[in-house]
Amino acid sequence: KILLFNNRIYGLTKGQYSPTSERGKVTKSSPMGSVDHPFNPVALALGADATFVARTVDSNRAHLSEMLKAAANHRGASLVEVYQNCVIFNDGAYDPLKASNGMIKLVHGEPIVFGEDNSMGVARDAEGNLYTALVSEIGAENVLVHDAHAENPGFAFALAQLTDTNRLERAPIGIFRDVERPVYDDLARAQ
Repeated sequence: KILLFNNRIYGLTKGQYSPTSERGKVTKSSPMGSVDHPFNPVALALGADATFVARTVDSNRAHLSEMLKAAANHRGASLVEVYQNCVIFNDGAYDPLKASNGMIKLVHGEPIVFGEDNSMGVARDAEGNLYTALVSEIGAENVLVHDAHAENPGFAFALAQLTDTNRLERAPIGIFRDVERPVYDDLARAQ
């Protein structure tokens, strides 16, 4: 079980920018601002075909508990990225996300909606790419339904790409992928 606490800074080493820091982040190790594009750990795990990948926010205790319990119950490796505030070196790192109502809550089998009064939704364009827009513009029938159990990780990976990694005003949270697959321990014992 992998818990990745992401506070967008190297706080334990006194505040250097990290791979998940936003572009332009001024720190002791980047006095002119970070030049790197922020890293997306969820996309990396999904690109590696991980069987359980989730994201949550430390300030939402009920959601955090739900994600940790689901990861613990998953048979096999699991990754949970926890957006976590660093009050000393990066206080308020997730305030834009919270203020913008941009947390796209992923619940298996439910439409992917978010924002004030769930007025925003996720849909596919003509080329098959995911995008977000007002539900009234795309039509409720075109809002995608989340499938965390899809064998192909492509849909979950596309959802991870909706993460606004630089400004962080929008990000999916919840279980991106949860599929069953034989695990090494069981296969080795059977052998």
